[in-house]
Amino acid sequence: MTTEIWQLSESELLADAADVSHRIQLLEARRIALVSEIDTRVSREKLGFPGPAGWLTSTTLLSPSKATKIVALARGLKNFPDIADAINAGVMTIDHAALILTFAETPPKNLPQEGRDIARKAMITAATGPGARTDRIREAITKLKDTYGGNKPPPEDTDRNELFASKTLNGRLVLKADFDAVTGEKLLAALSPLTEPRPAADGTQDERSPALRRAEAFGHILDRYLASSNRPTEGGEKPHVNLHITLRDLTDLRGTAAGAGSGDSDSGSGSGSGSGSGSDSDENTGTATRSDSASSSTRDGDADGCDSGPATDRGAYRDLFGDGTTAGWLPWMGPLTRETSRQLACDCLLTAIVMDENGSPINLARTARTVTAKQKRALTARDHGCAFPGCGKPAAWTEGHHIWHWTDGGPTDMNNLVLLCGFHHRLIHHSDWEVFIAADNHPWFIPPATVDPYRQPRQSHARAGPHIT
Repeated sequence: MTTEIWQLSESELLADAADVSHRIQLLEARRIALVSEIDTRVSREKLGFPGPAGWLTSTTLLSPSKATKIVALARGLKNFPDIADAINAGVMTIDHAALILTFAETPPKNLPQEGRDIARKAMITAATGPGARTDRIREAITKLKDTYGGNKPPPEDTDRNELFASKTLNGRLVLKADFDAVTGEKLLAALSPLTEPRPAADGTQDERSPALRRAEAFGHILDRYLASSNRPTEGGEKPHVNLHITLRDLTDLRGTAAGAGSGDSDSGSGSGSGSGSGSDSDENTGTATRSDSASSSTRDGDADGCDSGPATDRGAYRDLFGDGTTAGWLPWMGPLTRETSRQLACDCLLTAIVMDENGSPINLARTARTVTAKQKRALTARDHGCAFPGCGKPAAWTEGHHIWHWTDGGPTDMNNLVLLCGFHHRLIHHSDWEVFIAADNHPWFIPPATVDPYRQPRQSHARAGPHIT
């Protein structure tokens, strides 16, 4: 019988926590070994993804970055059994192992093999046990790269350039960069005239921090780039900011929670796009959409199953887990408040896309094979990106797939199209995965029997998750 935690003595608490931590390390090592075997033996068709990372992300609670790290370890440790032994013994974290593995796979060019083995062994020792310190390992790697990295000194080595862009759980974007001196000079030179303090007309000092001034300057540079006419195309269109928002939210200037919960029957779902915000966004395009059905039926005040009180409108709870059409939405970054959405929409062109009560664009029929720009916007409003369950790659990286193939007479209509990334487009064509448009006018996917013996239909990526009924 397991003793309740509150019944443990202080010594037992400490011992139990240490033991659980060790077992977690061993389980992580086993997961890496399992993923290594999956990577070797399980086909991409059965995974439903190009590799184990996508499968892990879609079937577990792992983030994409964590899943990618696990797969990288699973593949790389086959060539470095000494690092694998430390992980399997539970004496090294996978974070330290990933750091050492990266060095082992891409050592400094002029470091001889004997030196590589000695350095790796020393790093494993430094990363072993509770006394391990990441900064000491990084310091050793930096010294070795600076000493044996080749003819180019670090400030001129463009092969070391990196730029990481990570979306956080609270919907922000964190950037981390490491540039060579010339690239760094270009960036600082571009930022410099835009980061100077700007006192107010009455002489009040600019109270913005230097970091905030640099961030706003960087945003201004992006606005100018997206407004230029010579930028490259992606998916047949020049890159621009896409904004999706309901017509009701776009025109409701109250912008309050009370306004959001009103029983306005002019509900809608929509999308918009633009190259920026404010007066500089002269090339903005946008989309607002309107539904012909009323939303008041989902705001009926029926509080069965909810606590009594003023906030028991079940429709309001349902809206919390909508399909992205009940609030502003950005294809890359996700949800956006209605106030900021309206700010972006102040200076843009609107393209109407009429949606039904399920948030699906009403049919835009077309006799040609290719998907029009307006259809692509409508598909983006419905699918948000690759619709394959667990994928969700950005809409800019997707293609319109004909469910009933064009060569077999299938029309280029909304009820015969679904957005798929390149990999899943090929998977649907060359495997037993199936896709269909259901009664809710959204795509559903049927896995092959090798994935699910019961072949239970799965919702598209944008519609998966909790639903309040």
